[in-house]
Amino acid sequence: MSRVANVLSIAGSDPSGGAGVQADLKTILACGGYGMAAVTALTAQNTRGVSAVHTPPSSFLRAQLDAVAADVRIDAVKIGMLGTAEVIAETAAWLSALPARPVVVLDPVMVATSGDRLIDAEAERALHDLFALVDVVTPNLPELAVLVGGAVASSWPDALDQAAELARRHGVRVLAKGGHLDGPDCPDALVAPDGSSTTFPGARIATTSTHGTGCSLSAALATMQARTGDWGWSARLARDWLRRAIAEADALEVGGGHGPLHHGAALWAGDAPPRRDAELDAWWDDIAALRAGIDDVWFVAALGDGTLDEADFAHYLAQDSLYLRGYARVLSRAAALAPTLEEQAFWAGSAHTCLETELSLHRARVGDEPAEESAETAAYLSHLRAASGDHATLVAALLPCFWLYQDVAERLAARRRPGHPYADWLEMYASDAFALSTQEAIRWTQRAAHGADDAALARMRAAFLASARHELAFFAQRRPSHR
Repeated sequence: MSRVANVLSIAGSDPSGGAGVQADLKTILACGGYGMAAVTALTAQNTRGVSAVHTPPSSFLRAQLDAVAADVRIDAVKIGMLGTAEVIAETAAWLSALPARPVVVLDPVMVATSGDRLIDAEAERALHDLFALVDVVTPNLPELAVLVGGAVASSWPDALDQAAELARRHGVRVLAKGGHLDGPDCPDALVAPDGSSTTFPGARIATTSTHGTGCSLSAALATMQARTGDWGWSARLARDWLRRAIAEADALEVGGGHGPLHHGAALWAGDAPPRRDAELDAWWDDIAALRAGIDDVWFVAALGDGTLDEADFAHYLAQDSLYLRGYARVLSRAAALAPTLEEQAFWAGSAHTCLETELSLHRARVGDEPAEESAETAAYLSHLRAASGDHATLVAALLPCFWLYQDVAERLAARRRPGHPYADWLEMYASDAFALSTQEAIRWTQRAAHGADDAALARMRAAFLASARHELAFFAQRRPSHR
């Protein structure tokens, strides 16, 4: 969706700002949406706990909802604390009456951190009825146990089983969350009604600043789905945003209990709101067909099984020598443009490695005899030089040479036979050292993508895709006598 997503939070308030509609509005803004709120309950609370709750008449909630819907396009709705059966029924009636169905994410606020139940049996039954109107439910493990009528899951497989049961029973997606489990791991998973799931692994973040995590995650998910239209990517982006907000929460000084997340961490660092096009894994997915095409190239297939003609390999190495000399110059240009000393050192070190380590292999096999630059080599280097005008575009153009070589060599090396004639080439690009360099190149390019505006990001993706196409052409080129 190119327009800004309008996202409505239906939830209780938190005057300390860490949870409820206050947290939702911060989250929606940080995730690239325009936030609105209809308040279901007024709470007196802070980071240490809740001391009082006032629930306005459900008719007033309906008045808030009708006022928003009468004037504003609603792309997504996040539902949090509802509290009573009457409020739940009013919310369901309003959703049913909407002329256009928005994205709806339900965070079923049912169980307090202490373990106390927050809603009675009548409200719990009404909440189940609401499921028919929502797309995703985001319970924590105690809430998930209540919803399926079981014990609180003590392991991740048990949590997934309960999430699958809830998803199947109500025909709704369930975002299972591992935050209440013990241990160093903290996975989440998006479980579909058909039982399929996407798991998002992650290490537990050591902090006590977790106030409002459930509110914020569900609001982020609603916002990202309104923007991307892809539940898998929406869950991933929302979760990545949340983990950063948790990891940087200790920079704030709010309260003496469980502090709030740092909802503005990414924005304060100058990063754009989360978006699929800024995620390098999405770029990698976008060139899946091209990567398969590289695997099918005659040169790669013969290189892998060791049947490649020595003359063909010598031609490749001669062209690669010419390419690497030019590539090293462009790497040096990236170092000159790098915004930090750490990144500057990486690109400069890569330029040195490119000349000293990689070219040594070429000299050992084909010597220093000059070769005529092929059309494919010339075109690739011309593209890299053209991308050298700004740092972000340049690093995006440089990345496929790292990433694709490491990917191809790693897979070919895994199946090489003893006495493989080109084992030295495979071992160099499949080495742990080159894998680490590739991860560093990905890290710096990802950082540049996160900080890019829409125009800069478009240039980065175009440069990355063009370099990937040049990699395919480079592998597919033939020596002149065989063209």
